[in-house]
Amino acid sequence: MIMNRDNVPSMISSETRIGWIGTGVMGLSMCNHLLTKGYKVKIYSRTKAKAQPLLDSGATWAESSRAVAEQSEATFTMVGFPEDVREVYLGESGILATAKPDSIVIDMTTTSPSLAQEIYSAAASKSVHAVDAPVSGGDVGARNGTLSIMVGGDKGVIEAIKPLLETMGKQIVHQGGPGAGQHAKMCNQIVIAGTMIGVCESLLYGYKAGLDLETMLRSVSSGAAACWTLDNMAPRILQRNFDPGFFVEHFIKDMSIALDEAHRLGLALPGLALVHQLYLAVKAQGHGKLGTQALMLVLEQLSNTVVKP
Repeated sequence: MIMNRDNVPSMISSETRIGWIGTGVMGLSMCNHLLTKGYKVKIYSRTKAKAQPLLDSGATWAESSRAVAEQSEATFTMVGFPEDVREVYLGESGILATAKPDSIVIDMTTTSPSLAQEIYSAAASKSVHAVDAPVSGGDVGARNGTLSIMVGGDKGVIEAIKPLLETMGKQIVHQGGPGAGQHAKMCNQIVIAGTMIGVCESLLYGYKAGLDLETMLRSVSSGAAACWTLDNMAPRILQRNFDPGFFVEHFIKDMSIALDEAHRLGLALPGLALVHQLYLAVKAQGHGKLGTQALMLVLEQLSNTVVKP
């Protein structure tokens, strides 16, 4: 990647070598948009079988995260938990051990703001540019390339990678310095937590009151209650479809990060704390690998009522 006199990366070209680490529910679709746009992508995932659709679409396989970074000018990561992020970046076999000077690493995992800042500092010490860029929009947004991407880091670096981010999202907003993208994602998750319990309780109430729920939703989703969760999750709940667009266990992780940050900031967030406890109950019942709409299962149990299609 060519650097200008201010040591800011030049704009991405079709020849830029891209790396991608993590091909789960979100990462698979996000990486595929880069391939569709004609970028050369080197990929690695702990489970190679999950990456097969990308290999079939023209991506090439690397044997490790280190190998991806070693051969890429811009490396994306989309993994699971903060400990995975730490290992991928800062572990003995992490990507910062082999990332080229003046290359860019972009973590799109939702993780803690403090870890994003730590990665930024560690990368800077090796003349590598680090960006935190968590996303919102779920599996639907990932498939459709319509994610909202919240970005933290240096403005010039973010401008350089914007063409890549634009393949995955329709809203790319620079939130501020290192960790600011992760802070913005915490705000997003706090809203989702409150919205999800509202949608589930609304369906419970409507069902018990004898309403036709699809008819009710036509009215509610067109009024002041209109929101993404109502449009996308309520129909899945009515179909008893609890397949993951976003895993319960990952949402618990996000809420835990937000509560830890709130504690550090001296904030009381009782609504978030309540929903966090309910999701812990969802996981305790063995549903950690279901989608976040599985909150309905615990609320149904509390009221001894099952919302039937």
